[in-house]
Amino acid sequence: MRNNKMKLLLPSTMARAGWDVVKARVDIEAIPFEFNMPTPTFHALLRDAHGVALGLTPFAEAELRAAPNLRVVARVGVGYDTVDVAALTRHNIPLMVTGTANSPSVAEQALFFMLALAKRGARLHAMVREGRWADRLKELPVDLFGKTVLVVGFGRIGKRISKACLALGMTVLVYDPYVAAKAVTAAGFVPVGELDAALTHADFVTIHCPKNSETMGMFNAARLARMKSSAYLVNISRGGVVDQDALVEALRERRIAGAGLDVFTPEPLSPGHPLTTLDNVVLTPHVGAGTLDAFRTKMRFALGNIQRVVQGDPPLERVPGA
Repeated sequence: MRNNKMKLLLPSTMARAGWDVVKARVDIEAIPFEFNMPTPTFHALLRDAHGVALGLTPFAEAELRAAPNLRVVARVGVGYDTVDVAALTRHNIPLMVTGTANSPSVAEQALFFMLALAKRGARLHAMVREGRWADRLKELPVDLFGKTVLVVGFGRIGKRISKACLALGMTVLVYDPYVAAKAVTAAGFVPVGELDAALTHADFVTIHCPKNSETMGMFNAARLARMKSSAYLVNISRGGVVDQDALVEALRERRIAGAGLDVFTPEPLSPGHPLTTLDNVVLTPHVGAGTLDAFRTKMRFALGNIQRVVQGDPPLERVPGA
């Protein structure tokens, strides 16, 4: 490595907190890259890179062929649906994720959505700003206390939001076909084996599963139709897990009460997208894991992961198969 420095490619969109972590490291030569830069330009940057930290930039065989010195790929996060894991395996390049670095932030974002929807946050705020105090009893908020929440996915984030909901006095149902029912019960929650059946009982549904061939379109029109008309849907996992067109129709026709969404297909949403015109949604621009604290922690994790591999130490938080 030139001048004993690791040459790392880092996403230019990384928050200032992340760049502050990098600037404090004298052993790193950091090169920013744009998410939508032309492929030849990105490949040129990869030529001398020892490591690359990815946001949501796709990374596959062509990128690996352009990076003869590459030792490690790290995600500044935990999802890796835009990375070709099989290609990394063929090149013996490990893929690292940041473990628990962002799970508190994402779980809090899910709880924010639930509270904002239940307490009619945006609409009541508008009433005050517009001087419509007389309207305040026309659309009363509801409580989370005593309600039933269905948590779909019982990983790091699912476990955190489950604990938060239980603390608020909610009944917590958990659906995850890859987690033993006894483990869910031992944690104090109610395991459910059939998603379709559980949807009919839930006042809130919050999604915390990865995007893959099994989960794409999991929440389609048929599943949305099983939800109560008074129920709320929260998706803070990945766009595509929910059939977006079907969701728009369900929201527009008030077949469900509302939705909180941090992820979409595609991203960003086009100007004037139907979701932006509805009054029963809360939307955020894929920032569930984007808090100041999470960015600092994720960047430290990502840099530590890269450094371990480059130095020949056993990798931590390595994605299976990569």
